[in-house]
Amino acid sequence: MSHVAIVTDSASDLPPDVAAAAGITVVPLVVSFGAETFRAGENLSTEQFWARMLAPDAPFPTTAAAAPGDFLNAFRAAFDAGADSVVCITVSGDLSGTLKSANVAVGQLPDREIHVVDSRTASMGHGMLAQIASELSVEGVSGAEIARVIEHRKEDVDLFVALDTLEYLKRGGRISGARAAIGGMLNVKPIITVQHGIVENAERFRSRRKRASVSWSC
Repeated sequence: MSHVAIVTDSASDLPPDVAAAAGITVVPLVVSFGAETFRAGENLSTEQFWARMLAPDAPFPTTAAAAPGDFLNAFRAAFDAGADSVVCITVSGDLSGTLKSANVAVGQLPDREIHVVDSRTASMGHGMLAQIASELSVEGVSGAEIARVIEHRKEDVDLFVALDTLEYLKRGGRISGARAAIGGMLNVKPIITVQHGIVENAERFRSRRKRASVSWSC
């Protein structure tokens, strides 16, 4: 029976214990707070990220794609551990250069079977796809078939994110200061989604209660 290793990146938001239990290798993206740089999931946990993010006067974080060398190391480690092939599922290529990094690493291993899948989504959207791939691997499904299934299943994924404030969209340059100020005065609670690989606005509600009632009715 073939052994297929599953690789993803830290934008999947898979908790470390969940990834470890499923045998999924997570390649870190880079997060910077001012002059301080971290590798997400390695020396910066989700809890530490939010603690820094919400700290008074904290610099707004920036992110950088996972490095090709990190993918290369993950792929080599998988083959050294006995994998016959690798399926790598990345955050949307329209949101990050991580997909390109993975493909660069694939080019360094031309004699190995590596399938890279652009999830066209983010966060647990592509984290769940990695979990599905892991389950198929346990069942003995081949790498090529796993990649084919994930390419098909990613069309079923709809990711929605509810925001309590427009402040971080403003600080990240997603909306203007004037729009954020008006939204704040109106108590707007936006819901954003990832559609076709990019972030788009889904709905705007004037309170958490109204947003919750609509969400539960869907």
